[in-house]
Amino acid sequence: MSPTEIPTDPVEREGLAAEYVLGSLDARDNAAVEAALATDAALRADVAAWEARLAPLHALALPEAPPPGLWDRIEAALPGAATAMPAATPAPAPRPAWLGLWRGWALGASAVAAGLAGFILLQPAPAPRLMTVLLTQRDAPAWTVEADARGALRLAALNPRPLEGDRVLQLWALPEGATAPTSLGLIPASGQITVTPQGVRPQPGMLIEISLEAPGGSTTGRPTGPVLFIGRLSAAGAS
Repeated sequence: MSPTEIPTDPVEREGLAAEYVLGSLDARDNAAVEAALATDAALRADVAAWEARLAPLHALALPEAPPPGLWDRIEAALPGAATAMPAATPAPAPRPAWLGLWRGWALGASAVAAGLAGFILLQPAPAPRLMTVLLTQRDAPAWTVEADARGALRLAALNPRPLEGDRVLQLWALPEGATAPTSLGLIPASGQITVTPQGVRPQPGMLIEISLEAPGGSTTGRPTGPVLFIGRLSAAGAS
């Protein structure tokens, strides 16, 4: 793709902007979009809109601590960081009388700290957060879903739009190995809902689906209308 090949269809342009913000484009298409942004105001607006919609996903990324010794290696690589010649060792100063008391207190504090550290290490690790982004049939991101440690699912629309006619959206969960989905209820017009599934618990690999249904939703235990959005739960930060 070159800058002159940016699609003119509004839906395709919006999907391209979403992929650019998500970082899922290949290097050639990504460069083409960056070049087009300099002169294409409408494309810039689409990109800015998707950046605003996807901003909440940053909160789902797990913090990553730098590897041990990183700052020491950076400092050692700076100019003028050569090791200086050691100075002559001064004669030892008289030891104050209170030094023994101070050392005793320090040893006691160290023992307490070691005990606390052991207690913390023995605590079970928190369960990983589960999340997914529900995609449209065009693979465009449309909803974010996050499961908390208590098993509740939080669903939020990235770009809420009113439905045509009297149709409603119904939320479903399908654990791996299950033969039928479980209805999690109807989605309000606001595009946001928090629900605790009954009979199933969020787990990695679980499918989350949204179907288009008649008023009141499906009563058969399965989607009766088309499945418009779908995604699979996975641990936040997992590759």
